[in-house]
Amino acid sequence: MRDDSAHSAGHDASRAMYRWRAYSYDLQLAPYEFLRRHAVERLQLLPGQCVLDLGCGTGMSLELLCQAVGASGRVIAVDQSPEMIALARSRVSLAGWTNVELICAAVEDAPLPEAADAAFFHLTHDILQSPQAVDHVLHHLKPGARLVATGLKWTAPWLVPWNALVGLFAAQSISNFDRLAVPWQPLLDHGAALQVETVLMGTLYVASGTAPPAHRRQGHRAH
Repeated sequence: MRDDSAHSAGHDASRAMYRWRAYSYDLQLAPYEFLRRHAVERLQLLPGQCVLDLGCGTGMSLELLCQAVGASGRVIAVDQSPEMIALARSRVSLAGWTNVELICAAVEDAPLPEAADAAFFHLTHDILQSPQAVDHVLHHLKPGARLVATGLKWTAPWLVPWNALVGLFAAQSISNFDRLAVPWQPLLDHGAALQVETVLMGTLYVASGTAPPAHRRQGHRAH
């Protein structure tokens, strides 16, 4: 059964966190652009496809995604932070992209299109740890659609300095430390087939693969 008070508190904490990070976000993430580019390649997008960019932030992935799906494709970008979406909207306007739709909402409440071809979770740990969000996204994907998730993770226990850095950076970007050792596990629990790559001493991961061939919604969301 869904705990609405805890659910709402989690969203409030996340929105507050990104309210103050919004205007320095691009600079903070600049060192991780190699991870973004590699992750978008793993999506294996084709011209004309529709991709969901979940937790899109200021829209830093939009250029790569637009290039991959072409003018005939669609990019649906979702973020619950009004400040982040405002910056993403400015980015879209300046670039002149006409095939990008921005949605300011929690992922589990976003009006997503039916039968999207791919879903991208880039540095979105809290979203991955929300059963409602993962369930909602998978329900709006084609069977076997491409999935890619990236982010921080705990590395080997004996690599204490590296785990200290993970904890430091995670404290600035996530409100839910559940499953930080295996952040992609919720996708596996829903039947996704994934391969996992790690970099930087195992502190960053890229999990890529496919959505289940058929998705049965796990429970009914109350509104």
